[in-house]
Amino acid sequence: MFQLKPHKIVFPPVSLANNDGLLAIGGDLSLERLIEAYRNGIFPWYNEEDEIMWWAPDPRMVLFPKEIKVSKSMRAFMRKSNYKITQNEAFEAVIKNCASVHRKNDTGTWLHEEMQDAYINLYKNDRAFSIEVWNENSQLVGGLYVVKSNDKVWSGESMFHKEANTSKLAFIHLAKLAEENNIPIIDCQLYTDHLASLGAREIPRIDFMKYFQ
Repeated sequence: MFQLKPHKIVFPPVSLANNDGLLAIGGDLSLERLIEAYRNGIFPWYNEEDEIMWWAPDPRMVLFPKEIKVSKSMRAFMRKSNYKITQNEAFEAVIKNCASVHRKNDTGTWLHEEMQDAYINLYKNDRAFSIEVWNENSQLVGGLYVVKSNDKVWSGESMFHKEANTSKLAFIHLAKLAEENNIPIIDCQLYTDHLASLGAREIPRIDFMKYFQ
């Protein structure tokens, strides 16, 4: 297990992660360290009471934007609904809503205040963005936020919904946006049935890391 030094922003090669994908512990959530992590295919994930943990799992859950799956029922829902989809209109509200629901295998506490502040800092430095879904009453009812890992990879961090299908709307919009911006791959990090139903799939870490060369 690699212990990161407080004042040295260097990560070991992702190939040295353990079988669970844990690569290193320690360090901090400074802007510089987070940028370095994401541009090397590494992300933080830890409970508030734990030391910072840095991960590079194998396999890696990803979405190739052209492989997004939109079911017939979802297409019908999209035609009939009147939701408004925006970008970067409510980043902090999106991340706070994401923090209120279980993510990452339902650990429940990973998106704590320190993590929220770190991602808000990325957003303020144009390294992250949000997608929001609003209902007819101008209420925020769904959304997600994304880290710009590099010019080839966007890392989808978390999403939420307060009304049925609104997180799916945000994710489908993200795939469309990635295509429009010539982003070949969206990093989804860890497998979930929900992501798989939308077209995401696992690929070997060695293939994922080709997008960071």
